[in-house]
Amino acid sequence: MGNLLQRPDCTIHYEVYGQGPAIVFAHGLGGNHLSWWQQVPHFAQRHTCVVFAHRGFAPSSPVPGATAPDAYADDLAALIDELQLSEVSLVAQSMGGWTCLEYALRQPGRVRALVMASTSGAADIRQLTGDAAAGVAAWMERTPRTLADLEARGILAAHGERMAREQPAAAMLYRQISQLTPRDFRDEVRARIFAMRVQPPSQLARLPMPVLFLTGDEDCVFPAAAGPGLAALAPKGRAVNVERAGHSVYFERPRQFNRIVEEFLQAG
Repeated sequence: MGNLLQRPDCTIHYEVYGQGPAIVFAHGLGGNHLSWWQQVPHFAQRHTCVVFAHRGFAPSSPVPGATAPDAYADDLAALIDELQLSEVSLVAQSMGGWTCLEYALRQPGRVRALVMASTSGAADIRQLTGDAAAGVAAWMERTPRTLADLEARGILAAHGERMAREQPAAAMLYRQISQLTPRDFRDEVRARIFAMRVQPPSQLARLPMPVLFLTGDEDCVFPAAAGPGLAALAPKGRAVNVERAGHSVYFERPRQFNRIVEEFLQAG
């Protein structure tokens, strides 16, 4: 059953399932609380699972997209307080990384573990060095051609060519969830989060909790090559790359995603 968190300028839709140590899932630009339909049944057997729709993403109330991301971490903090959760694990997909990384930096003592799936949040991957920098540069060189090809074929970059070809039903559901929120709003949010991605990756050194960077090797939205470089900056960082997967590993390869995240959380 859905619940509403009242914020000063909007309402946030959220749902809670299961019992046990809490996991809060933060969706990406193409999703909402429904995006985690393959994770909640798995993790709710042993965890309290909290899913929500970021402000402006249906069924949360509309707000201006150009400013929505600025309040994401505040909204997450309010939700965690509303549910009286003293400690949480955070699982962030893509855009959700801006939400969860900022919260973890603000409240490190309240975050048991952080999963950054296909995201660096506001940490600028262009500031990475060494092998990671070379890999990111090569990815940036080839990605515009890939994106143009997908757009010409009517395929969402957020799930990629393989899921469209191998799992057409999942690709259709992904598109339907995405279309619940107006495209112009999503475009404004995309522009804003990219403008916010200027923080030094070195700030990851401030995170005392285990941090997992989980990527798909065919991702054309976020470079898998950045994962190891980002993980090396966190004191308890780890990177896992999933083969034959695009930007939305949680949607495309749910069994692998769930296993990797579960093992990570259990390792502590």
